[in-house]
Amino acid sequence: MPESPARRWNGWGDPSVSYPLPDEGLAYLVQALGPGERIDDGPYEKALAMVPTSRLASHPLVLTDPATRLAHARGHSLPDWVALRYGVVDSFPDGVAYPESDLAVRALLEYAERQDVSLIPYGGGTSVVGHINPLPGDRPVLTVDLARLNRLIELDEVSRLATFEAGVRGPNLEAALAERGFTLGHFPQSFEYSTLGGWVATRSTGQQSHHYGRIEQLFAGGHLETPAGPLDLPALPASAAGPDLRQLVLGSEGRLGILTRAIVRVRRRPIFERFSAFFFHEWMEGAEAVRRCAQEGAPASMLRLGDSVETETTLRLAGHPTLATWARRGLSLLGYPDSRCLLIAAETDRRAGLHRLGGLPAGRPIGSLWRTSRFRAPYLRNALWEAGYALDTLETAVSWSRIVPCASAILSALHAALEHEGERVLAFAHLSHAYPDGASIYATLLFRRTRDPDQTLARWHALKESATAALLEHGGTVSHQHGVGLDHARFLSVEKGPLGLQTLGAACRTLDPRGVMNPGKLLA
Repeated sequence: MPESPARRWNGWGDPSVSYPLPDEGLAYLVQALGPGERIDDGPYEKALAMVPTSRLASHPLVLTDPATRLAHARGHSLPDWVALRYGVVDSFPDGVAYPESDLAVRALLEYAERQDVSLIPYGGGTSVVGHINPLPGDRPVLTVDLARLNRLIELDEVSRLATFEAGVRGPNLEAALAERGFTLGHFPQSFEYSTLGGWVATRSTGQQSHHYGRIEQLFAGGHLETPAGPLDLPALPASAAGPDLRQLVLGSEGRLGILTRAIVRVRRRPIFERFSAFFFHEWMEGAEAVRRCAQEGAPASMLRLGDSVETETTLRLAGHPTLATWARRGLSLLGYPDSRCLLIAAETDRRAGLHRLGGLPAGRPIGSLWRTSRFRAPYLRNALWEAGYALDTLETAVSWSRIVPCASAILSALHAALEHEGERVLAFAHLSHAYPDGASIYATLLFRRTRDPDQTLARWHALKESATAALLEHGGTVSHQHGVGLDHARFLSVEKGPLGLQTLGAACRTLDPRGVMNPGKLLA
C-alpha cells in the first residue's frame, strides 16, 4: 500500500487526534438547539461485511479486498457521514488501483473501456459534495487512487514553475518547495489530506488566495490521460491561440480524464506574514472594510470576516471561555455590542495599515490562535457528531452590492427550514474570500440528528434545498470552492444554462466517448 497519513474510516482526520467539545460549548448548543442524543456508530466490522463481491475482472494493478474498497466508498459530505456513521453505505467501488506512472493510468483506462467499467479518480478523499462516490448500478466501478503519483518532478527556479505529480498532498508539496525557498500558498481547510490534482479538478480555493491566488491562477499546465488519448497542456505565460484548454480541465471533476501531472506557479516564501484580529460593531461595517481592502489592493493574503453569531460560536466551541468573556464584557464597554463581528487578517506587509479601516485592533493572539488551529478545526466535527449534532457548510460568491441581502437570505432560509418539525438550526456565516467585484459567503449550519438515518438525511436535504434556493435567487454561484459533484449537479443548469450544459456534455463525449469517467458527477 502507498504511504499515506492515518485517517478515520468514518470521520475526519487522524484517529489519534481529537478536538473535544468543551462543557461550555456543549451547554451553548443545548441552549441553541436542544439536547443532542448520543447515538452509537455502526461498527466497522458490520460495514466491512456489507462490501459485496467484486464484479471486476482480474487486473494486476487492482485491489479488491473489502477494507480497501470501504476506505474509498465515501468522502466527507453530510450524506457520506450519514452513510458511514449509521452503517448504511449502499454502494462501494469494486476495486481500487494505485498507478505509479502515466503508462499505468493508460493501462487502467484501456481496461475500463474493455470491461465496461466506470472509473473514479481519487485524490485525498476530502470531497464534501460527492465527487468520489460510486453510484449504484449494474456497471462495475474502479477507483483510481493517485497516492503513488506524488513526486516533485521539476522546479524551474528562474521561471518559478514547479511540476508535480497530481497525487501529491498539500503538506508534502509545501515541504518539497520549502527546501528550495518557495511556496505555492494554497491552503484549503483540507490541506493536510487533499491533493494537487483534486484542487485542480474542483477549482479549489486556499484560505490565503487573496495574495497567492485561486488554483486557476496557479495552474499553468499539465498532462491529462483521457479515454480518447493523452492531452498535454503546455505552460505558457500567455497565449491568444484560441480558448484556453486549461480552463476546461479546471473544475472538470474527473469527467474528462485523469490529471497525472500539474505545472504550478510558485513564489518565494514570504519574508513577513502576520495574522491579526479586528472587531467591528456589526457585519455590514466589517463587510464595507473588507470591500475597500479588496478594491484598494491592501497587502493581505487573507480577509476572513465572521458574523456576530460565528464570532460567538467559534469562541464557545473552541473552549476559550476567557476570550469569550472578554469579547462579551470588554468589548461592550468599548461600545461594541452583541452585533460585533471578528475579522482575521493575514497581513503581508508591516505597513499594511489595516487598523485604519475602522475596526478595533485586537492584536495578534487571536490571529495567531486561529492560524495554529485552522487545520485542526475540522476535527471538532467528530466531537459534535458524537454529541448528537450534525454540522455542514455551504458556500457561494456574489457581487458586493448583493452580499448583505444574499447572506441574510441564506441564514433566514436555514433558520426556517426545519420549523415544520419544531427543530431549531444554528446558522452563521463569514466572508472568506474577497475580490474587487464581490466576495464569497461561507455558511455553517448545525442541527440535531436522530436515530433514524433517513430522518437525519431528510433534515439535511431540507436545509440544503432552502439555502441553495435563496442564494440562487440573489445571483450567487452554486459553488465558490467546493465544486459540483453529486450534491450540486441538479442546480448547475441555473448558472450555466441549457446551452452551457450541452457544451460541457459535448466536451465529455469527445474525450470520453463511452462515458467511462466518473459518471453522474458535475453533469447529472
